Amino acid sequence: MAVDQLVERFIEICLGQDEALLDDDLAKFRRLFEQMRAVLDELKSRPDDQRTALIALYEHPNIQVRLKAAKNTLAVAPAEAQEVLEAIKASQWYPQAMEAGMCLRNLESGLFEPS
Repeated sequence: MAVDQLVERFIEICLGQDEALLDDDLAKFRRLFEQMRAVLDELKSRPDDQRTALIALYEHPNIQVRLKAAKNTLAVAPAEAQEVLEAIKASQWYPQAMEAGMCLRNLESGLFEPS
């Protein structure tokens, strides 16, 4: 797949995750998480770490897409990704605001190091 196709697949997966969260469908969410991991691994393996293509999703209308794009670009755009996470946390749109806050806390404490 081309990078733009991988980004489109990433968006589809995030939208599916958002739906799974709303439906409280943990099994679907887990399947989508594994699919996302495969897309991210592929982007990371490309020359110049093509996870940078996800930066364009920081302005996506769906908060789950923005959240996952920010979390998964912390290694390639740390300052910008953290700004997006701060904005999501401040939005108080749950559960995404909680996940963003936990990610920021784990970054600050050193429990999480982006790779």
